[in-house]
Amino acid sequence: MFPFFSYLNLLLFLCVALFLSRPCFPARIIPESVTVITSEPEKTETHNATWHDFSKFLHAERGSHVSGMSELKKYFHRFGYLSLPETTPNFTDTFDSQFESALLRYQKRLGLPVTGKLDSQTISAIVAPRCGVSDTAMHGFHATRRYAYFNGKPRWTRGGSPMTLTYAFSPYDIIERVNAAEIRAVFGRAFARWAAVIPVSFVETAEYGRADITIGFYLGDHGDGEPFDGVLGVLAHAFSPQNGRFHLDAAETWSVDFDREESKVAVDLESVATHEIGHVLGLGHSSVKEAVMYPSLSPRRKKVDLKIDDVAGVQALYGSNPNFTFSSLLQSQNSLNAALQLETGFFTWTTLALFLIFLCA
Repeated sequence: MFPFFSYLNLLLFLCVALFLSRPCFPARIIPESVTVITSEPEKTETHNATWHDFSKFLHAERGSHVSGMSELKKYFHRFGYLSLPETTPNFTDTFDSQFESALLRYQKRLGLPVTGKLDSQTISAIVAPRCGVSDTAMHGFHATRRYAYFNGKPRWTRGGSPMTLTYAFSPYDIIERVNAAEIRAVFGRAFARWAAVIPVSFVETAEYGRADITIGFYLGDHGDGEPFDGVLGVLAHAFSPQNGRFHLDAAETWSVDFDREESKVAVDLESVATHEIGHVLGLGHSSVKEAVMYPSLSPRRKKVDLKIDDVAGVQALYGSNPNFTFSSLLQSQNSLNAALQLETGFFTWTTLALFLIFLCA
């Protein structure tokens, strides 16, 4: 007869074996991670330096009166969810029915649980660094079920097929932490991603004053009515066709290689460039978290690959690149899923092997 601990080990082994042998489903692409804010102040963690005070509104709901909520209402107004009050000159600190309606629209538009309350997922989305372009139709967007367009669905119109758009970097509004050659390479790759799916080519030119798309790094109020706010907060913004202005916040810790950049607030330049080019082409923000056109991007995250939602939106404006097929995009995403599944399987079998070694010890 086996000793008691042997039966216990056998029971543990059977439990683990049953757990590890559960049916395996295809891995999916994991959405960009967000910072979840807990209700305990000492556990609250957010990378955002501009809107981090909004975490104090966690769990607030209709009828609450919290000092400073008027600032949160200004945030919702800025991004198109809340109109200016009609009866008072300023927003109040009361969680009223108008703010609840705005919050519901925000949660629905960004693919969050629609609770009408400032829950942890909603607060995490609010404090996340993001694009400065409005999310909703109130500020001139036509929204579909997922992706959106500027009002009237403006697009670039140029002769020739494929259409050619030129872009140039401001010779004056530049940053020093990333050299010019690396910046040009990053933008070259970002433009190429969009060119691969629509019949539009992008060519860099040295003639900044004559370029279709003009790119520059700016600090604070830079004359376009959309001032930047320092580190994190708003990362960049761009204007609808055929305006072509593309502005990035010079205060950010822009990075082209996280292996060479240790800052916790570093922002991937290529990810932001790819996103803002979508605006330059006429796309609004997507409610699909995995999409390039989702409005927020966490520090030290890279998100540069166009998803089906991004491609469907831009092709509705310009048509498809004749060399592009959705099957190739699906194949690419399936390859990534397979790699994730392989990694998960390797971890599972490694865990089982270690457990068996433990039993035999």
